[in-house]
Amino acid sequence: MSSSSSQNNNIAALKKAAAVRLMIFDVDGVLTEGTLQFGAEGEVCKTFNVLDGQGIRLLQAAGIQTAIISARQSPIVAKRAADLEITHVMQGIHDKKIAFLELSAVLNIAAANCGYIGDDIIDLPVLARVGFSASVPNGHSEVKSRVDYLTQAFGGQGAVRELCDFILQAQGKYDDMLARFLA
Repeated sequence: MSSSSSQNNNIAALKKAAAVRLMIFDVDGVLTEGTLQFGAEGEVCKTFNVLDGQGIRLLQAAGIQTAIISARQSPIVAKRAADLEITHVMQGIHDKKIAFLELSAVLNIAAANCGYIGDDIIDLPVLARVGFSASVPNGHSEVKSRVDYLTQAFGGQGAVRELCDFILQAQGKYDDMLARFLA
């Protein structure tokens, strides 16, 4: 891809990110590295990145709603979502398109004002409908080739924070959010 083509894609992604009023996150492979660790009793362990959590909190502080749509059902995800005050958490969802359509209808937010980050083909129906789509470098190639924004950081390693910062910058809110910590 040429430098000007890459620049044009970035400008287009910035314009789409500027319209986001609801950002929706997949979990496994996005908020986590996608690795499932099983304990002796069969419990699943997941690792979350604190930078990602702070990014989500910054979005919320800037007036952007947040949500999770995940195919897996996990009390760990419910706990993490509660810690981050993410009120819209949909787990055990295998048809993410229906969940997305229901969520956007309940919140009365048009698809053009929604963003979604996912990493696998189960996410494609939502990624195709939102106004701003994103993925991670360790995502499936079919997903990465169809999104507006591809993070540099891998899932579970700060990708969500990078995305949140990008959205805040696109909306001209990043400096105000940062100023809260510099005062």
